[in-house]
Amino acid sequence: MRCPFCLCSDVRVVDSRVVEEGNAIRRRRACEGCKKRFTTYERIEEALFLVVKRSGGREPFDRSKVVAGMRASLKNRPFLDSDLESAVSEIEDRLRLTGDECSTDQIGLLVLEWLKANDEVGYIRFASVYKGFEAWHDFEREAVSLVKKSEG
Repeated sequence: MRCPFCLCSDVRVVDSRVVEEGNAIRRRRACEGCKKRFTTYERIEEALFLVVKRSGGREPFDRSKVVAGMRASLKNRPFLDSDLESAVSEIEDRLRLTGDECSTDQIGLLVLEWLKANDEVGYIRFASVYKGFEAWHDFEREAVSLVKKSEG
């Protein structure tokens, strides 16, 4: 394995833990070259699972796209990478229950559902892209909807 910071291949494992209810191993690694630390996860490779795009095309599910979208929504918010990884695992597990395929809409709705329950700011950020907000009133409408649901 190479260090993501300096690309040095002299990397050692500092700590290993079983996570995600035994479905993954989290490893803290240290680079002997630049001395920085980073985290890796090992997971069982699941059977191929396809995503049906809005255009009708199909492509393999790419967990990193979900992580990137959620990470962007939660930027500068009080969330750990482990929280994000657990959330994406939960979403991925729910999607796999639907069969061999799912739509990008299903993925987006599950992400929105998780964000709404866990971080309203992240929810609004993700919703603005997912729902294609074009003006300030789109944000206002979504915020009002969020307040009404939390009150009732």
